[in-house]
Amino acid sequence: MVRMTKMPLNLTSMELPALVSDWWDEINESTKWQDGIFYTLCAAYALVSSVALIQLVRIELRVPEYGWTTQKVFHLMNFIVNGVRAIVFGFHRQVFVLYPKVLTYMLLDLPGLLFFSTYTLLVLFWAEIYHQARSLPTDKLRIFYVSINAVIYFIQVCVWVYLWIDDNSVVDFIGKIFIAVVSFIAALGFLLYGGRLFFMLRRFPIESKGRRKKLHEVGSVTAICFTCFLIRCFVLVEILPSALVLYILRKLPPKRVSAQYHPIR
Repeated sequence: MVRMTKMPLNLTSMELPALVSDWWDEINESTKWQDGIFYTLCAAYALVSSVALIQLVRIELRVPEYGWTTQKVFHLMNFIVNGVRAIVFGFHRQVFVLYPKVLTYMLLDLPGLLFFSTYTLLVLFWAEIYHQARSLPTDKLRIFYVSINAVIYFIQVCVWVYLWIDDNSVVDFIGKIFIAVVSFIAALGFLLYGGRLFFMLRRFPIESKGRRKKLHEVGSVTAICFTCFLIRCFVLVEILPSALVLYILRKLPPKRVSAQYHPIR
């Protein structure tokens, strides 16, 4: 049992970093601390996954005649991404001792790729709206979305196959750099089309109630996702944008057909 002592109030600038370092080492070496953190993350991801599933069911009950729309696919993928993360954290003891080691890498990296696909789908939706409003062609946008995702998954599979054959630390590092680059690409996508759509909406009449709500929605989601994907270049941060975006996009679609409610073809 760890004995708690009072922290002296007259710590010097040299003693405080050492104290923090000792505290972190204690957490890093404690199985109880690690289990507590992983199970907390498991519960948090499971909650977000459940919210995404509930929202998907609500939308399906509201507009079942529209089929698989962009909004429905987005919530389905959110459910899968956060659900897989919850399972990985919930069974972390088994995941981290899998053999060959590449299986652990796959379970840790695959949700990140699905996360990229989920949120770039939102970028695709905004890009289609922007291009339609500008009377620009939209037929190549989905081809580009599918192509960029296919290339990213292909490269990641190649990294996994190489690590399966030869568990090389250099290739593992390259794989981490690749995930960081993918996250940076997503951040740029949100900045490009989220920003374009935001400034386009600002030119609409200010008294329009729908304009104000959509402006707030696009601006908030763009800022959250750009920031989180940028941070994700360095650390794992998926649950925050998932939770916030699900909250912002909680509104159900109208029952009548809307020009901005696109079915997946």
